[in-house]
Amino acid sequence: AVVTSPLNKEAMHMAGFNFAGHTELLAERTGAEKVSMLLVGPTLRVVHVSTHVSLAEAIRRVTPERVGEVIDLAHRSCVALGIAAPHIAVAGLNPHAGESGLFGTDEPERIQPAIDAARARGLDVSDPQPPDTVFLRAVKGAYDIVVAMYHDQGHIPMKLLAFDSGVNVSMGLPIIRTSVDHGTAFDIAGTGVAGEESLLAAMDVAVKMAGARSDA
Repeated sequence: AVVTSPLNKEAMHMAGFNFAGHTELLAERTGAEKVSMLLVGPTLRVVHVSTHVSLAEAIRRVTPERVGEVIDLAHRSCVALGIAAPHIAVAGLNPHAGESGLFGTDEPERIQPAIDAARARGLDVSDPQPPDTVFLRAVKGAYDIVVAMYHDQGHIPMKLLAFDSGVNVSMGLPIIRTSVDHGTAFDIAGTGVAGEESLLAAMDVAVKMAGARSDA
């Protein structure tokens, strides 16, 4: 397993490595094509359809194919964490998950087909859920993991609930990779106030995933 510390993406680009982050770099180096970012906290797990792209590009990336890939990764993520038969929630893209087409038709046109296909493969997947309530329902135990449509949709609830203890996991790689769920925080460098909780949690998750792999 590999556990990484925060990465300054601007510095990485200045050095000639034009990747969006660790996940994309490791995907290129290991030949992985279908990857996603999984966030793990004490009470919530979230996997993303897209991450470090503009909101306009994130919306374009919501396709039946990509949503289906990430639903599969969500299932595999839970299995890797010791949850054999996970109940997967899928967040909608639009307010109220489109409200039966009143606020957009992305849910029936681009998300539901992926859900139907996943169910045909035997996965336990919800219909598109209102994004403003699905994370609360997951925290209360209704779901084991939430598929978020874009970066901030998944990161905001996770940062709110587990800012100091959240873990970033790169799913879809042939290796285990976990990381802290925060940035470099150069603004507090040398002040003595940085916390180690997220790094310790990342190590714990890596050990748990390695153990689940060895038991499989």
